Amino acid sequence: MEPNSENSWTSFGAEVNLEKLQKVAAELILPGRFLLRPLSAALGFVTRLLAWVLGCSLVRRHFHLMLSGLVLFGPLLSFWVYVYVFIKFLRSTWGWTCILTGSFVALLSFSARRSVSLTLRHLSRIGLAGLLWWGCRRLLTLLEDAAGACYEPLPLLLLHEDQSKASCLKANMMWRGYEVSQETLVLCLCCLLLVEELSVFGLHLAQERRLHRSPSSPLGVLFLLCVVLLIIWMVLLLCLLAYFPAWPSQQLGGALGYLGWRGLYQGWYQLTPSQGSPGLPGEGLFTGTDSDKHSQ
Repeated sequence: MEPNSENSWTSFGAEVNLEKLQKVAAELILPGRFLLRPLSAALGFVTRLLAWVLGCSLVRRHFHLMLSGLVLFGPLLSFWVYVYVFIKFLRSTWGWTCILTGSFVALLSFSARRSVSLTLRHLSRIGLAGLLWWGCRRLLTLLEDAAGACYEPLPLLLLHEDQSKASCLKANMMWRGYEVSQETLVLCLCCLLLVEELSVFGLHLAQERRLHRSPSSPLGVLFLLCVVLLIIWMVLLLCLLAYFPAWPSQQLGGALGYLGWRGLYQGWYQLTPSQGSPGLPGEGLFTGTDSDKHSQ
């Protein structure tokens, strides 16, 4: 057989195999699309519902009152809560909040305006809240070391003046003094921060509808993850207050978390960018009167 005829048969066989592969791929993709349609519709419905709830002015104005009631009356539920609070998971509260909320804010800001500077400005709110939490933790640690004392329980209550609270507890000795619950503080601060940052997702959905665009699926998934995280922190706060009640340490921690949120979102963030403020969530990202109503 001539070489030209062999090449033609080879190319013909390659075309046939390529057509078969395309048919097989089309047959596999069709059921996948059929399954993804209801999942995409469910994702859109859930995100729109949760965005409406968190964007409601009634929820944003009175969420701190519900959180205050949880802090005040949570210890009364200790007779039926038997859940063990994992300390390591509790200590990673700010880390999880920073990662998920920061990702949501970055993706929302960049998808709305495609501006790196504006995205960084909105991300700076998370960084400032982190600095606030770090400063409060350091300050509370110094105050606890200054106001407390370390004792050796057996055989007598011997005072160890050179011990800090951390070294005292590490040595299995007793620490006595005034303290503020840092766990309650960071849980309250993270819950309030999540509600503020997630409340603008409804504006994003409204803008996408006006522009006749479908919402971003990764952004919707991030939004749902942040809502789940908010629910986890509230349940964890309830378990902490009910299973390990400590009056008035936990109430002081909740009050400091509320004051931190109040000072940032109700104070500093409402100033203009020329005054060194990063602005409120959603500021400069959406067009129309909805963003003005939301900021009010």
